[in-house]
Amino acid sequence: MATIRSSRYYLLKVIAVRTVLYILLFSGAAFMLLPFFWMVTTSFKSSFEVMQMPPQWIPSTWLWSNYAKAWSVAPFAQYFFNSFFMAITTTVGEVITTVMAAYAFAKMKFFGKGALFAVLLATLMIPGQMLLIPNYVTINRLGWFDKYEALIIPWLASVFGIFLLRQFFRSIPDELMDAARIDGCSRFRFLWRIVVPLSKPAIMTVALLKFLGSWNSFQWVLLMTNRESMRTVPVGLMSFRSEVGTAYELLMAAAVLAIIPVLVLFFFTQKQFIQGVARTGIK
Repeated sequence: MATIRSSRYYLLKVIAVRTVLYILLFSGAAFMLLPFFWMVTTSFKSSFEVMQMPPQWIPSTWLWSNYAKAWSVAPFAQYFFNSFFMAITTTVGEVITTVMAAYAFAKMKFFGKGALFAVLLATLMIPGQMLLIPNYVTINRLGWFDKYEALIIPWLASVFGIFLLRQFFRSIPDELMDAARIDGCSRFRFLWRIVVPLSKPAIMTVALLKFLGSWNSFQWVLLMTNRESMRTVPVGLMSFRSEVGTAYELLMAAAVLAIIPVLVLFFFTQKQFIQGVARTGIK
């Protein structure tokens, strides 16, 4: 009887703890999602309902025309093209350079490898704002100002990505490399035929982080572009805000349009993203 009672007590204790935990988690999730819910519902409201006090959470009439108005007021098609072009090219370029650099630091032996990797990691401690003026001068002297080169070429490598992939590559047994070399496989072929397929979760993590960073890039694009045709979505939203003024329903509609590609990308790649973080040294 004592054993049965202790088992029931333990079961009730576990249920109570989990109930409290789930309530806290759901409360936190609801608190975090509340601004997004307000943004989405506001994008369907009329101008009168937006300014109504007390606030009206659900619009009485869902105005889908707000999205058409927001799309027509500013050249969002050009903004989306610039954002996708910059994000995709920088992501592909960074994956290529990061994979090769991480493989060299993880599997190859050369003089000064440890010191060079330490210097590389030390650059992460430098605030990006300190490099804005030197980078701006460099871009101007190269004649890349207000061109795609200024938005793409400086971001084709990532120290954090190299570190992340290096941790993953080090977990791959060296015996695979020895067996491949016995069969006549070169280092380059071993990298792209064996290491890369085994490292898809980590590579997807680096690609996803880079795509999100490029898509949300604001400060660099604002400094390096002058023409409206070169603006990306974040910079375009800033200029759109000055154009529509207090038309918050149009601002929210434009903001919803801006986050849709990011949400779709994350929902399709969240499994690889979680696996990549869990299997590397970042835990």
